[in-house]
Amino acid sequence: MNAADNPTEAACDLRFGQVGMACVRVRRADAAAVCANLEQRVRAAPQLFERTAVVLDLSHLSQLPDDGTVDALLEAVRTAGMLPAGLAYGTRDTEALAARMNVPLIARFREAYERAGAPAAKDAPGDSAKAEIPAAPGTQHLQPQRTHLHDGPVRSGQQVYARDCDLIVHGTVANAAEAIADGCIHIYGTLRGRALAGAQGDAQARIYCTDFRAELISIAGQYRVFEDLPRKLAGKPVMCRLEGEKLHIDPM
Repeated sequence: MNAADNPTEAACDLRFGQVGMACVRVRRADAAAVCANLEQRVRAAPQLFERTAVVLDLSHLSQLPDDGTVDALLEAVRTAGMLPAGLAYGTRDTEALAARMNVPLIARFREAYERAGAPAAKDAPGDSAKAEIPAAPGTQHLQPQRTHLHDGPVRSGQQVYARDCDLIVHGTVANAAEAIADGCIHIYGTLRGRALAGAQGDAQARIYCTDFRAELISIAGQYRVFEDLPRKLAGKPVMCRLEGEKLHIDPM
């Protein structure tokens, strides 16, 4: 008898892990405008953004929208072709809103919020609907205490995440694979997939690669997508850095 036929065997396992998802940072509570902006992004890079899981970040609004507006914003994300996975952690009111909307608060964004020194939800004042959380939590350099070494390829559909440190990959990052680090990323091989450095907001993080053919690069949430990679970059060793809100790719 195998496990599938054994009624005493657990039907499933529940585990927590790192899951890559995009962040839709709402700056105007205008569902139609949000939908139009996201549709444009999906059309520009459908392989990357179509049916991508996203977290809705409402922290940049002057006040928390009402339930009807949030419902419209969630529907705008779906209409654009993406899949809302929950709300970014914020104040106690954000937590109550997520409970009413029956959507989760994303733990990864909660960690960044609390790391920036803001009060946790249990400590937030009851009238905190207008409170703001930092625009870019953890923007100071993280000073990693160690380096995470991944020796070998990062295969399609696989994600490697270096928490609180730099990431070194000795091998290829395949298409639809993700290399993510809170610090810098060093790829000694071909980058065909996605590299996301400064995942918790470190704007000083950089990406180094010996053979650049990326789908997407991101530093501290700012990203560039490459549906058609410029010829001058393809296959070259590069360094990616963030200057203000612009990502630069420099030859090495």
